[in-house]
Amino acid sequence: MDMVCGYSQRKKRKEMTKRIIVKATAGCSLLFLLALATLYVCRTTLLQRMADKHITRIETRYGLNVSYADLAMKGLSTVCLKGLSVIPEHRDTLLSLQSLDIRIGLWQLLWGNINVKDVRMDGLKLNFIKRDSVANYDFLFLPPDADRNIAHTEKEKTSNYARRTNTILNLLFGILPANGELTDLCISERKNHNFVTFRIPKFSIFENRFRSDISVIEDTIVQQWHTIGEINSSARKLSISISAPHLRIPYVHRRLGAEIEFDSLVCSLSQGKTEGEKARLTGQSEVRGLHLYHKRLSPETINLNQGKLDFHLNITSQVIELDSTSLIRFNSLTFHPYLRVRWKRDNALEKALHLTASVHKPWFPAEELFRSLPKGLFDNLEGIRTSGQLAFHFLLDVDFAHPDSMKLESSLNEKDFRILSYGKTDLRKMSGEFEYTAYENGQPVRTFPVGPSWKGFTPLDSIPPLLQMSVMQSEDGAFFYHRGFLPDAMREALIHDLKVRSFARGGSTISMQLVKNIFLNRSKNIARKLEEALIVWLIETKRLTSKDRMYEVYLNIAEWGPMIYGIREASEFYFNKYPSQLNIEECIFLASIIPKPKHFKNSFTGDGRLKDNQEGYFRLITERLVKKGIISEAEASLVNIEKLVLKGTAKEYFTSSVPLSLHRP
Repeated sequence: MDMVCGYSQRKKRKEMTKRIIVKATAGCSLLFLLALATLYVCRTTLLQRMADKHITRIETRYGLNVSYADLAMKGLSTVCLKGLSVIPEHRDTLLSLQSLDIRIGLWQLLWGNINVKDVRMDGLKLNFIKRDSVANYDFLFLPPDADRNIAHTEKEKTSNYARRTNTILNLLFGILPANGELTDLCISERKNHNFVTFRIPKFSIFENRFRSDISVIEDTIVQQWHTIGEINSSARKLSISISAPHLRIPYVHRRLGAEIEFDSLVCSLSQGKTEGEKARLTGQSEVRGLHLYHKRLSPETINLNQGKLDFHLNITSQVIELDSTSLIRFNSLTFHPYLRVRWKRDNALEKALHLTASVHKPWFPAEELFRSLPKGLFDNLEGIRTSGQLAFHFLLDVDFAHPDSMKLESSLNEKDFRILSYGKTDLRKMSGEFEYTAYENGQPVRTFPVGPSWKGFTPLDSIPPLLQMSVMQSEDGAFFYHRGFLPDAMREALIHDLKVRSFARGGSTISMQLVKNIFLNRSKNIARKLEEALIVWLIETKRLTSKDRMYEVYLNIAEWGPMIYGIREASEFYFNKYPSQLNIEECIFLASIIPKPKHFKNSFTGDGRLKDNQEGYFRLITERLVKKGIISEAEASLVNIEKLVLKGTAKEYFTSSVPLSLHRP
């Protein structure tokens, strides 16, 4: 009987507990529904309050006037905005917008992620205006306040490039919609009387794909661009194609002094699966009909029929790496580059850059290289035809905190290589008599033949070995042994330039100086250095001109003073002698002034005597002449800078007010 009563009581308690749980669940559900209902009813008010709070903070911080006509929620996931304007204080209107409807993913938003499903926008006007030094967008460049500056500094100390990349892409793919329509868009940039305007009547996105026609107006030039592409947030992929006959990139001429035109451009980007503290990006960029001009690149327009880049980027916390599986193609030549950029903490305040770049291309047909050279970039090699095979290797590894550890390797090897025809320029012209034109500041100043028909010409066997060796020891001691390049000298020059933070040394050999002066214009640009290197390689590899003749040409065209060209003019100008009559001191002096021929006066006192600070240089060259067996130890002991006395026309420059540039031999 007691057992029956106990069981009955336990059963009653269980039923009572169930009723309590059901009532509590029903109560919580009712409260939750009431809360949702309250949020739904008050959603617009809450949205406006949140927006007003952020607007007030932005207005105070940046000195802006931000206003809107209406802001409301439609349903649970659509935000509607009308009549937005952003006006910096005492500036022109920066932004105006007639209407904007955005449908966002509600559940993603609850988890802190923005996911835009659909966008409808009309009447967006963005105007970037600068009048003299006052711009309506200069607030964007205001320095942060002290607290933000401290936070910024602390953030820099713990920079994580993979995390930054993933954050930016998450935001980008989150706000790019799968569907939408943007109408009557206008983006303008104006500086005084110059302007660029992009007008987009309609930009449609349907199931991740978009297309649009864009009118681009730059001052008096009007263009029509056609764009198509894909925005796929779920696949983490972006792609865009822009095309137009002779499409011209606006703004770059006014800002950079460059001209860029092309017929079509295709770009794509995909984000790979994130692996811990690592971001992976792959993509492709292809351009057709590219025309590029900038005076620092080349004096002529560079024409590239087709260029393509397939890239694979690996980004970690402190490293950005272009994987060697990446591919670069220009015209018919392809190669795989490798690039690694690492920022490391060198001390408590600064980060140091460590750069590694390499290209290794095994044997390939030589004609692929010469057929692919962009027109306008290698003017002297235009039309050249070759056969055989080439292989190229390049490595640059430099730690900017420790430049002395730099590694530099560069080689272009050939196998059965032949030049079938020279095209525009005969690279053998130094072998015989030719006309040489000297330039100053890019302008021709003298033209004369380099050969027996010129009275100033001096054959190599009439130039004393003392002078020949003195100049070589000063300019290029291994001239007769190298093949046009001295990688170690180039490396040392780069290290020095890094330390002084300027291009103070060039590491040029006599071969490189000859090619620069004879085949190329004097303008300093990237194209000239590339063409110079390739012509030097061709001349030296195929022995198109003998070393003796090259050195003879060098000594007969070198600038030795104000409008003084060639060793004969130099001997007469300084010492009123023929080259064969020069003594040791005079030979060493002439070698010393080749690097800065117009500054020869700096080597002398007011009465035409050599300054004492030249003694160290004289001793250095003298010691080298002894080691080469050109002079004996006894002869070296007699070298004295006090013996050197100007006897030619040069001495007049210490007593005459005639400018150096007015001298004519």
